Amino acid sequence: MTATTWTYTDGEYPLATPTDARSMHAVEGKVVIVTGSGRGIGRGMALHLAKGGAKVVVAEWKDELLDSTVGEIEALGGECLGVVTNIMERDQIDAMVAAAVARFGRVDALINNAQTFRPLHDIATVTEHDVDVFYTSGVKGSLWAMQAVYPHMAAKKWGRIVNFASSMGITGGTGFAAYNASKEAIRALTRTAAREWAMDGIVANCIAPAAATHKGDSAKQSEGYKQFIESCPMRRQGDPEWDLGPLAWFLCSDACRYVTGHTFMADGGAFMFA
Repeated sequence: MTATTWTYTDGEYPLATPTDARSMHAVEGKVVIVTGSGRGIGRGMALHLAKGGAKVVVAEWKDELLDSTVGEIEALGGECLGVVTNIMERDQIDAMVAAAVARFGRVDALINNAQTFRPLHDIATVTEHDVDVFYTSGVKGSLWAMQAVYPHMAAKKWGRIVNFASSMGITGGTGFAAYNASKEAIRALTRTAAREWAMDGIVANCIAPAAATHKGDSAKQSEGYKQFIESCPMRRQGDPEWDLGPLAWFLCSDACRYVTGHTFMADGGAFMFA
C-alpha cells in the first residue's frame, strides 16, 4: 500500500491507495474487538475473523463462554486475547480496550455485539428497570466502547466501528418497547459517529441481523420465529459464522472505506428497505 494525501475543506488526512484488490478485502493482522463473543452471533463473527487472520479480542462477561471461544480460536492457530468484560460497567470496557492495546499495540476495529436481554413487554407494561437495562447495556455500552477506542483509531487515521441494530426497532415490533428504543438509539449514535469521525479515517456502520439464536430449538417454537421464516424469501435464519461473519469481515476491512453511517439488513431479504 502506498500513501497519498487527499485534501478536504476542513483539513487533510492520509488515505492509503490500494495496490491490489485482495489487500483491500483482507483482515489479516487487524486487531478486532468483538463484545459478547462467547456465544451466538458474537462467537460466529469472532471465529470467522480469526480464520481470516485477524487478531481477535474476545470480550465476554461469562468466564466459561469466554474460555470456550478463546479455546476454539487458539485451536485454529489464531491469535486472540480474552478479557472478561461486563458492558454495563464503563471501567471494565476501558480496561478491556487498554488490555487490547497493551497486548497488540493498537485497535483497528470494534464490533459492539453484546447487549443484556430482558423479558419483553409492550409499551403499556414495560418497566423503568427494563428500559434502564437495555439502555445501559446497549446504548451506553456501545458508546463507552466507541469512546474508548476512538483515540487509538484517530491517532493512526484508520478505524472501523460496527454496531448492532434490529429490524424490530426499525419496524416497531410489538412487545419490544424497551429493546426497540435502545436499538434505534444505537443507530443514532452510529450515524453521528459516521459524521463526526469521518475526517479521522473512521467509518461506523450497523448490522441488523437475523441469525440463529444460541437458545436453540426452543426459540424456534415461538410465534415470532414462525412469522419470520414465513416472511423471509430464504425461509431460514442466518448462520452466525458463515452468514453474519462475512459482513462483519467487510465492515472491518479497507473495502468499506467509503461506506459509513448505514444499517445493513443481514436477514435473507426479510426486510428490504433501501
